[in-house]
Amino acid sequence: MVSSVADRRALPDAFPEYRRGVALGATAYTLWGLFPLYWTLLGSAGALEALAHRMLWSLVVVFFVLWWLNRGTAFASVRAVIASRRKLGLLAVAAVLIAFNWGAYIWGVNHGRVVETALGYFTGPLVSVLMGVLLLGERLRVAQWVAVGLGAAAVVVLAAGYGQVPWVALVLAFSFSSYGLVKKLAGVPAVESVGIEAGITLVPALAYICVIEATGSGTFFSLGAGHALLLIGGGVVSTMPLLAFGGAAVRIPLSMIGLLQYLAPVLQFVFGVLVFHEQMPPQRWLGFAIVWLGLIVLTVDGMRWRVPAPPLDRT
Repeated sequence: MVSSVADRRALPDAFPEYRRGVALGATAYTLWGLFPLYWTLLGSAGALEALAHRMLWSLVVVFFVLWWLNRGTAFASVRAVIASRRKLGLLAVAAVLIAFNWGAYIWGVNHGRVVETALGYFTGPLVSVLMGVLLLGERLRVAQWVAVGLGAAAVVVLAAGYGQVPWVALVLAFSFSSYGLVKKLAGVPAVESVGIEAGITLVPALAYICVIEATGSGTFFSLGAGHALLLIGGGVVSTMPLLAFGGAAVRIPLSMIGLLQYLAPVLQFVFGVLVFHEQMPPQRWLGFAIVWLGLIVLTVDGMRWRVPAPPLDRT
């Protein structure tokens, strides 16, 4: 129940922002779930070259988005963020974290380990929930704890089925969950945040591209126009979900972001099995079934819940 008249008056303003945040988060994770289909097309470039081009062309995309949204305010907002040491420092950390995350993800996809990348993103929500509870003081409802418990059981079963330490999964889980926490603490609007992150990584990315092209090991100019367009497109397809994720991170609790994160590994797991035909022992099938049960619990609970937590103060 709403405890006061002021709370009741605040809900009409808070709930649309919360609902928009959930929609943005779901969009981001669905797009990320589709990415194995794209990055396998860039296997000849290698993870580092694909990552460097992703950083470079992401900045170009965000620049045009800022120009389109400008109307005298967007670039001024970027300058204001840069003037804040705290926010700029947090976004620098975020840029490093997302670089590690994307490098490990592209490497895993191009080395036949799509199922392990899915395991990483199954584990990520658990890390996000723990960060939200332990570091931000967020609280979960009983049904959400049940869903998290089912997710934990699924991760244990899937890890046992994998048969070795899944280092790619661990890098993905901890880097992206930490990225979500840092983005939430920074509280910077989505477009400005992604633009600054891309700007921070521009120099090392451009330097790496120049070095490999000069030494003849780069593929941008040597494998045809189609390959070059795919490298450029990597910046486009990776920026869109980052923008959506940035919009979600400042509107909804970190624990809900962590739970929405299950959408991406479900899609990745399906692609790993049906498209890339990776091995599927019984333990992995069992883990997948447990995850779906957790998602059902989470969905039912979300349909019943009508009083959202207030959005993060972005001032």
